[in-house]
Amino acid sequence: MSKSSKSIFHGAISSKGMVIALSAAAALSACAVYPAAPPPPPPPPVAYSPPPPPAAAVQIELQATEAPPPLPEYEQPVCPEPGYMWTPGYWGYSSGGYYWIPGTWVSPPQVGVLWTPGYWGFVGGVFAFHTGYWGPHIGFYGGVNYGFGYVGVGYAGGRWNGGTFAYNAAVNNVNVSVVHNTYNETVVNNVTVNHVSYNGGSGGIAAAPTAQERVAAQERHVQPTPAQQQHVQAAAKNPALFAKANGGHPAIAATARPGAFTGPGVVAAHGATAAKPAGNNDVMHANGQRPGTAPAAPAAKPASPAPTAAKPAPTAAKPAQASTPKAPPAAPKAAAPKPAPKPAPKPAPKPAAPKPPKEDKPQR
Repeated sequence: MSKSSKSIFHGAISSKGMVIALSAAAALSACAVYPAAPPPPPPPPVAYSPPPPPAAAVQIELQATEAPPPLPEYEQPVCPEPGYMWTPGYWGYSSGGYYWIPGTWVSPPQVGVLWTPGYWGFVGGVFAFHTGYWGPHIGFYGGVNYGFGYVGVGYAGGRWNGGTFAYNAAVNNVNVSVVHNTYNETVVNNVTVNHVSYNGGSGGIAAAPTAQERVAAQERHVQPTPAQQQHVQAAAKNPALFAKANGGHPAIAATARPGAFTGPGVVAAHGATAAKPAGNNDVMHANGQRPGTAPAAPAAKPASPAPTAAKPAPTAAKPAQASTPKAPPAAPKAAAPKPAPKPAPKPAPKPAAPKPPKEDKPQR
């Protein structure tokens, strides 16, 4: 091989080697380990918003050391207009003691909700009040029989038919000429009607939540409407509604609308006679009943001598009537001597006639 051929051959080899070296370097550069790039920051954690309280009915609003009075008896006022729902009355509590919050018809906050009444329960040695609430189903209200569909469990006073509320006329006072969406369904009351107003404790109602009521306690609840809250505040400011003043028989037991404590639609509890305006001068028993008719009799007697005093002529004869009430009938009996003189003259002329014939016979 010539010198020039050798140089060309070596040049080719060297150029090949350079290509191989460059290829190897490229391969090695691909396999080279570089420092890892920092990972992107993790997304911020999702803010956790806790659900509403599982049971608004277990929210304790008031506490007292003595049991609430029995529920008063009263009639339900007429439903004022379609769509209103009945909320039963109950005993509230303040520093002045228990006071009655009248039952009333209320416009619900939205379509499809029902009212679960509040109730008193004996918890931890005290009586605690569990607030009522609106919800899609009726929850636990202590087993208290508030009446008018609230028989202790559930509600039998009405139901939602789509966007309209239908009333059970068997337990609600509705005017069918005004409220047309009604039905009649007999309610079987399995709870003893004893007017007990609290759950648990001595003399309280022994009732526990059912499975359905526990589920209802976990649902979303709506608090009382502003009208309901104002209704409670107005009751707390009315001295006549305190149990110490009315003996458990409030004069305003129920109203047709929230806060309407006067005028048509106000119903008094049975026995609340002390609420009459004319009763300011009357004496009332502790049970709210008036005394018997005996006190009324002496009030009528002094009225009788007043007209007799106007007559001047019979004033002399009146003392005899005052001492002996039966003197007037005795006066006509004194006139009986008139028939007495009639029999007296009859026997006198008859015996004088037979004496003359007896004298003629013996004198010879």
